[in-house]
Formats: sequence, C-alpha cells, structure tokens
Amino acid sequence: MWEPSLVVWTFFILTLLSITFLSKILKNGKYIGQEDQSQRRYKFPPGRRSWPVIGDSFHWYSAIASSHPSKYVEEQAKRYGKIFSCRIFGKCTVVSIDPEFNRYVMQNEGTLFQSSYPKSFRDLVGLNGVITVQGEQQRKLHAIASNFMRINKLNFSFLKDIQTIIIHSLTTFHDGHQVISLQDACRKIGINLMVSQLLGVSSESEVNEISQLFYDFVDGCLSFPVNLPGFAYYNAMKARKQIISKIKKKIKMHKSGVAMGTSGQEVLARLLEEQKYLSDEAVEDFIINLLFAGNETTSKTMLFAVYYLTHSPKAMKQLLDEQDALRNEYGDNTITWQDYKSMPFTQCVIDETLRLGGIAIWLMRETKEEIKYSDYVIPKGTFVVPFLCAVHLDENIYDGALTFNPWRWMELKNQEMRNWRNSPFFAPFGGGGRLCPGAELARLQIALFLHHFVTKYRWTQIKADRMSFFPSARLVNGFQIRLEKWEH
Repeated sequence: MWEPSLVVWTFFILTLLSITFLSKILKNGKYIGQEDQSQRRYKFPPGRRSWPVIGDSFHWYSAIASSHPSKYVEEQAKRYGKIFSCRIFGKCTVVSIDPEFNRYVMQNEGTLFQSSYPKSFRDLVGLNGVITVQGEQQRKLHAIASNFMRINKLNFSFLKDIQTIIIHSLTTFHDGHQVISLQDACRKIGINLMVSQLLGVSSESEVNEISQLFYDFVDGCLSFPVNLPGFAYYNAMKARKQIISKIKKKIKMHKSGVAMGTSGQEVLARLLEEQKYLSDEAVEDFIINLLFAGNETTSKTMLFAVYYLTHSPKAMKQLLDEQDALRNEYGDNTITWQDYKSMPFTQCVIDETLRLGGIAIWLMRETKEEIKYSDYVIPKGTFVVPFLCAVHLDENIYDGALTFNPWRWMELKNQEMRNWRNSPFFAPFGGGGRLCPGAELARLQIALFLHHFVTKYRWTQIKADRMSFFPSARLVNGFQIRLEKWEH
C-alpha cells in the first residue's frame, strides 16, 4: 500500500497553513459586511507599511516643519487615495484629505469618534479641559465656553475692552524707527487679551511673564514626554505648573471678593457656579485650555495676516482704505460694533489667512467602534487624522490655492464654501461638537488688531522669513520688521 512520504505530508501541512494565513489576511484586509441584504466588500485604507514604531514620522514631521505642512499627505494621497493609512505617532493611522470624510469625523464626535492626543499634549493641557475631556463633561464645558463667548455678548462685553488692551499694547512701541519681532509682539497682545478676559490680569509685568511661560508651554505640546532638564517636555511641564499657580491665585482672589475686572470676573463666576459639578482641577484645566487655544488662534493669525499683507501691496492698500474710512467722529480711532460689521474686505483677509496659514492644520481622533465608510472599514481604536489644511490647499477646490488671494471670498461661487461652521471645504476652527467656541471672539480680536495696527504704523521687513508648523505655527525668524509711527 502506498504511503505519503514525509515530503508530501510537509507540503500538505504547509499548504493548509498558507491557505489559513491567506484567508486571515483577506478577512482582515477585505471585510465582508452586510448592507441592504447584499454583500459589500470592505478593506482597510491602503498605504505604506514602513518601519515599526518610527514608521513615517520623520517624513511627517519634516513636512510639518516646512511652509507646506500638507506636502507629505498630498504625496501619499496621490498614491493611495484621499483616505489612506501610514504609521505615525508609533501606531498605524488613517489619514484623510477627503472633505466629506473629515466632516463625517467632526459631525460624529462623541458617538463614533473621540479626541485622541499624544501624552505630552494631554499632560500639558490637562485631562479635565474642554480640549481633551470626553462625553458629557466635554459637552458641559463646551456649552459654558460657547455661552461666555457667544456673538451677542461680544458687542457689550468685549468690544471696548479689546480695543483698550490693543491700543495700550501698541503704545509700548517707541516713536520713530524701531526694529521689533512682530511674532513676540502679537504673542504678548494675544496673551494680554486672553488673561484680561479670563482672569482679569492687567499688570504688564505679569502679562510678559505669562507670555514667556507660554513659549515653553506650547513648544512642549508635541514633544517626547521626557521629564528631564534640557527637554522641551520638562520645560513645558514646569511652565504649566507656574501658569496653574497663577490661575489658583486668581480663583482664590475671586472667592475672597477681590475685584479683577468685568470680563475676568464673569467667566470665573460662571465656572465657580458649576463648582458642584467641576473640581478645582477641572476649573484650572478649563482656563488653561482657553488660554492656550485662544492665544494660539488669535496671536498667530494676527501675525500671519500682517505677513501676507506685507507681501501683497494691493491687498494692503485695499484693507487700509477700508480701515481709514472707519475713523469715528471722536477722532480716537476706536471703532463701533457697526464699524466691525462694515469691513467686508478685512473679513476676506482674515478668511484667506485662516485658509492659507490656519493654526488647526489637523485633528487627532480615535474610533470608538468599527467604522464602515465608503469602501473602507476602520477598526475600533484606530487613530484617525483629518488633515484639514490639505483641503484648504487643494488646487481642485481653490484656484491658485498656494497664493494669498483674499478676493476669492468675494466670488459668488465661494460663498457657500466660506461658511466655516458647516463647510467641509473650509474648517479653520474644526467642527461638530468640538467647533472652537471662541471662533467669533478670535475673529473680532484679529479685525480690531488689524484696524489699529495698519492705521497707526508703517513697517518694512528687514529679514527673510518663512512659516513652520512644528512644534507650533510660527515664522521661523519671528518676522522682524522696522516699525514707524504713521502720522496723518
């Protein structure tokens, strides 16, 4: 009787193992789902499978540190499609430059997706803040922030205070020719605005101190979490501790009945009313979240707007003409709420600055359950990154996408796209349940800054500069300009 040889048995077993292995690959790679009583083939988004842990991180961060942060994801999208996978942040990640999928992620915040940030970021902004907290607590904190900064309150609560702070800040520039780093100046103005409105801080020395602390704080947000001297994370955590100490002091003053200024008093009072729901740590994290988010959005957009205007004389002239026409009857150069609503070209400049140099270049999310979208299946617990600025810089959506062109927002075809609250094509403030609650306040602050800056000063750039978005959005040389008071 014939008996199979050892070689035949070995071949048979290897064949079975191969079939089993391949079937698992096919099952994982092409998930068979049931929809409408018919079978539909799903697959995990295609992409590179590079080195473990390190993966594509070097390519990713190299692009982020450049003036074109979406370069790497655009290259990958050409090869694999607008929704693709790669390995960054030490894990397999799904990245999207698809406007509709990005909107889908934002609109399903808290149900299908949740925020997911690196350890360094979570440690610094705090686990109880509106940026990182999840679920019902996030909705509660977001509602408090949104109510505090809703548009109908900006007219009464903030318009005069903002201008007072900006005018005072600009008076620190000496008469005559002066070389300044506009990046530093805008950061101080941004910090001044936020700490005044949130904490009632008005001391120039304290504003300068907090501004310096935020330099270290922001630089550590996407750093390696090494808590040893000499590392960005260590310096950032040290800065956080000092900022929290100042917040604690202001809370104690408020509870003691010490007057701090109308706006700062108001937000603290509202937060402390929620004391039965919020711990002291939650109040502290909430405030540092607003300080961080508000300062980054406002100060950097102020800076980038001036940078773009400097390189676009035509836009600069049109904006100046519009602002010059708003001089009020009292001659003090302050503007009213009606004036603010009557500066259409300035709003176009702000929108174009946010499109071309937006601060929120990507979102960091994680799937709460298995997601089926289009032809793809994304397993539960997968890191998902909607890369917003790649949409903002897409030539198929915006003609001359890499060119500063504020007039594009006057075109009728772009009006629907311009709705940053709902548009999948323009999302400088995020969207869904985590839409930036201070978006309207930021726009107001930027417009008021531009009014007072361009009507009072002339400047000349004295050193070449470029943008970088790592570890945070910035001009690498600080945008050094020679400033001169404009008498007219």
